Amino acid sequence: MISRKRVLVTGGAGFIGSHLCERLLARGDSVLCVDNYFTGTRDNISHLLPHPRFEAMRHDVTFPLYVEVDEIYNLACPASPVHYQFDPVQTTKTSISGALNMLGLAKRVKAKVLQASTSEVYGDPEVHPQTEDYRGSVNPLGPRACYDEGKRCAETLFFDYFRQHNVRIKVARIFNTYGPRMHPQDGRVVSNFIVQALQGQPVTIYGEGTQTRSFCFVDDLVEGLMRLMATPDDITGPVNLGNPHEITVRELAERVIALCGEGVQLEKRPLPQDDPTRRCPDIGLAKQLLGWEPLVPLEDGLRRTVAYFDALLRRPVDSAV
Repeated sequence: MISRKRVLVTGGAGFIGSHLCERLLARGDSVLCVDNYFTGTRDNISHLLPHPRFEAMRHDVTFPLYVEVDEIYNLACPASPVHYQFDPVQTTKTSISGALNMLGLAKRVKAKVLQASTSEVYGDPEVHPQTEDYRGSVNPLGPRACYDEGKRCAETLFFDYFRQHNVRIKVARIFNTYGPRMHPQDGRVVSNFIVQALQGQPVTIYGEGTQTRSFCFVDDLVEGLMRLMATPDDITGPVNLGNPHEITVRELAERVIALCGEGVQLEKRPLPQDDPTRRCPDIGLAKQLLGWEPLVPLEDGLRRTVAYFDALLRRPVDSAV
């Protein structure tokens, strides 16, 4: 007999959330997708709506939710600077109140709950690559603090609920992730570069483009999240999930230009405040505990992402949201 789980995915209509919903359905689970559609879109989940084991609910996680589920993936929060700085107070509330509400739900129904934390908890790191025991170098007063400190506080709440209430928790620290269904105006480097290049605009880099990032394709990231959720209860994390292979922002721009069309120029702009110069995970713990590491090469992932944005930009304006 197949044992199907009832799984709640907050932020389920977002970039990562929609891919996760897809994978959970393919595994045989029933999925409740909750989203307030601030950055997520119904287009991301429209192909799932007819599925008999899929349900979509418009809901803001800063308010309590009363449902019966076995597992909770808490992904709800704007994750790009453009979006989380639009309403920084609401971003902080989403991280903290959202965590409290999902932890409260998990406690009531005895569900496992996974927190989608972030590499931003490390700030502009003084340790490289970043291991899970590194405590970070974060500016609590800067424009990115609503997200950085909100996610740090959410981790605190998760571990306090684990210690105080025996809630079964998992914490994943997600590094740069890219792929189809990224929001075209999210301000992230991959989507920025691809949209600019496809539209024949200059590709903007900040400073000299020597800052490094590492990019994990969304399929690999979702596999890591599901493997972490499936671990025994004594494995709580935090666990880094990301690609350990660094690339400079300038090299990424050049690769995107090569895929999208020659003749596009690079344009330099000043570095934004508190933008980390290096960001790369140590994934030794993920390899050890989850048997996980990224498998999709950057070139392949970029091609699939370019194809998605190329199709999106060709669609009528009223349906490209």
